[in-house]
Amino acid sequence: MKEKTRENVYTAFIGEAKAYFRLLAYAEKAEEEEVPQIALLFRAVAEAERVHATRHLNLVRDLLVKDTDTNLLDSFKREQSISENEYPEMIKAAEDEGETQAATTFGQARDAEAYHAKLYERALYQVIKNTVKAYQVCQVCGYVTDKKAPEKCPVCGAPREKFKTVE
Repeated sequence: MKEKTRENVYTAFIGEAKAYFRLLAYAEKAEEEEVPQIALLFRAVAEAERVHATRHLNLVRDLLVKDTDTNLLDSFKREQSISENEYPEMIKAAEDEGETQAATTFGQARDAEAYHAKLYERALYQVIKNTVKAYQVCQVCGYVTDKKAPEKCPVCGAPREKFKTVE
């Protein structure tokens, strides 16, 4: 695929993926406002956007998705960079502007991303190979553990009930 088309396909993939999540949020709001028909419309179009994103991703998949070892290393590096570089900058900007809620969510995401990096690192060294049957994901901050869900999330303090099992 030629460079400009590849860039456009990737840009379209990102846009469609964002639209998918945005429309799901719109559907949730419509449900809260007791407008079920509009919520249904938003969910239907969200599903269409997911289809578009998947089709675009499939066109550039070979550029983005490599062998598992490469994907693990790439994921480790991304999580590490995000937690060590990007989120600290976002936290500082939010704090400078007095946006405490944003600073809190950025801080929790930073901490969760650091845990994600550790999980990827363990996988790179094959510490978790064939031993993990499920992960527990905090639905408040995104912390992930390969152990039993803790009584309280170590990142945000959410109770055990806020964890979702991913098998």
